[in-house]
Amino acid sequence: MKKLETREDIEFLVNTFYKKVEKSGIGFFFNDIAKVDWSLHLPKMYKFWETLLFGQISYKGNPMAVHFPINQMVPMEKQHFETWLKLWTETVEENFTGETADLAIYKAGNIANLMAYKMETATKLEKLS
Repeated sequence: MKKLETREDIEFLVNTFYKKVEKSGIGFFFNDIAKVDWSLHLPKMYKFWETLLFGQISYKGNPMAVHFPINQMVPMEKQHFETWLKLWTETVEENFTGETADLAIYKAGNIANLMAYKMETATKLEKLS
């Protein structure tokens, strides 16, 4: 297994991961609800992970803000983020080893937990409105 250390590695990881996502129980969020244009989404994800893992400040955006409108259409629940994290972890572990691979899993866990919390809170607040 190789170390996760280049932009090309991130592109491979992200592409492989999203192929799994599309076929999984959360694929409908991307394909049916958000109607993701993969030719635009994947390069953003390359930049996002490059920024998180390598400190290359290539990603500019607010991932949380992008997810709130989707959550309003169909609530994103904790199990959805658990599936996302499971697929990410599997993809990393199947293809990479080392400190940066471990960091990718750790950061994804933090993201999944924060997103699950924020989306659940938004759904609860919307129901109160």
